Amino acid sequence: MLLPIDIVILAAGKGTRMNSDRPKVLHELAGRSLLQHALNAARTLDPDKICVVYGHGGDAVPRAASQPDLQMVLQEPQLGTGHAVRKQCLTSTPIT
Repeated sequence: MLLPIDIVILAAGKGTRMNSDRPKVLHELAGRSLLQHALNAARTLDPDKICVVYGHGGDAVPRAASQPDLQMVLQEPQLGTGHAVRKQCLTSTPIT
């Protein structure tokens, strides 16, 4: 029996070292946003759920990744990676 796969993509980072106001995950590489690359890789695993935790840039990330199979979770305030994962876990149905 295969266990369900839920994927969390942490997309709330500011990208301070990128010297840009654009959210880090919306920068492009090879014609696609970094977020789109992560989503494409995640979908190859045929997950039950993909959750994108976003923060910096407000609505720009959900607008860029508006797809019906995604659960978008706002991390506010942004208190680091552990907080982002906890935020996602608190908004999801636990696996039993």
